[in-house]
Amino acid sequence: MTDKLTLDKFEEAAELVKKVTLPTKLEYSESLSDMTGGKIYLKPENFQYTGAYKVRGAYYKIATLNDEQRSHGLITSSAGNHAQGVAYAAKKFGCKATIVMPTGTPLIKVNRTKNYGAEVILQGDVYDDAYEYAMKLAEERNLTFIHPFDDLDVATGQGTIAMEIVQELPTVDYILVPVGGGGLVTGVSTLAKMLNPKIKVIGVEPKNAASMTEALKNDGPVTLPSANTIADGTAVKRVGTKIFPYCKENIAQMLTVDDSRLIGAFLNMVENHKMIVENSGLLPVAALDQLDLKGKKAVLVLSGGNMDVITMSSVVQHGLIQQDRIFTVSVLLPDKAGELVKVASTIADENGNVIKLEHNQFVSINRQASVELRITMESYGTSHKQQILKALEAKGYQPKVVDTKLY
Repeated sequence: MTDKLTLDKFEEAAELVKKVTLPTKLEYSESLSDMTGGKIYLKPENFQYTGAYKVRGAYYKIATLNDEQRSHGLITSSAGNHAQGVAYAAKKFGCKATIVMPTGTPLIKVNRTKNYGAEVILQGDVYDDAYEYAMKLAEERNLTFIHPFDDLDVATGQGTIAMEIVQELPTVDYILVPVGGGGLVTGVSTLAKMLNPKIKVIGVEPKNAASMTEALKNDGPVTLPSANTIADGTAVKRVGTKIFPYCKENIAQMLTVDDSRLIGAFLNMVENHKMIVENSGLLPVAALDQLDLKGKKAVLVLSGGNMDVITMSSVVQHGLIQQDRIFTVSVLLPDKAGELVKVASTIADENGNVIKLEHNQFVSINRQASVELRITMESYGTSHKQQILKALEAKGYQPKVVDTKLY
């Protein structure tokens, strides 16, 4: 392994990135601390100018280029956040930037990248497709390529997060980091070990895009057949080759998370911390229950907050349904006056809140025998839901829980 990732370079990068970053001070999480028995802190990189940590690596990388390399113009491929980082940093240096992004990139990331003055090209289904196209354009147009993760200068810039964490919380035991291509975890884990070998850096990635987990198992990067996850910022099929040796040496452990766990983590951040964190940034939060952190101090790197409102509304809806805070039941009623009032009163007596009703008189040929009433309601959670169902049963109804669809 080369010794290119040096403490001197990390210190240089830490000073340089101050020009384009906001101080993201650690925030103590009372709710997550109570849940784990440890002391849990959040590193809110979602509060950066560009909504993510990626500007650190992009700015430091561009700072290391010479005038000729910058004058050619810059190009990169990105699932979103690196795109904004490069576009913003390029603007600071007065460089032209071209960004290739997957076609499914959230609109908020596309528009913000354009707003920083970059040319945006949508190509391919996932990051890897966009990367191949960007490399082709770089050769055709003689542009300087800025790799989003497989670049030691970029990783050095990302590693400045570890510098800030250790300066603010010298006694930190664990740092949990989202992993996509591996640039962030490379910088953070390498610098953390330089500053304090006792710190354990844990990488977290989506179960359906576990490229670093597979790379470590196989002692080298492998290409996954797919990277299908709602955590679009970490949907990478193959981790970087240049950064892998550092990951192998410095990552203490890798964890994987089901997409469904990210939904509950999103609600946790919104309700308990008043933060919008994108799905990739939620990976460390969603992985907490896989670790024994009793009596330990852990920092969760919330890597970004660039989530479009359509995705946000969908995640909120699914989260409420997942936690039984919204559910739908079907009951059969005699088709006569007053029956609807009886059902509504039963629900109201148990503090349930009806938000949608569907009355189907054609569920049976014999309308005098029964009609179907579908009721979508709010509850406080699973135990409250069961309380409401038991109350309906006690009144002689036979409620059946059905799939909830709000729209």
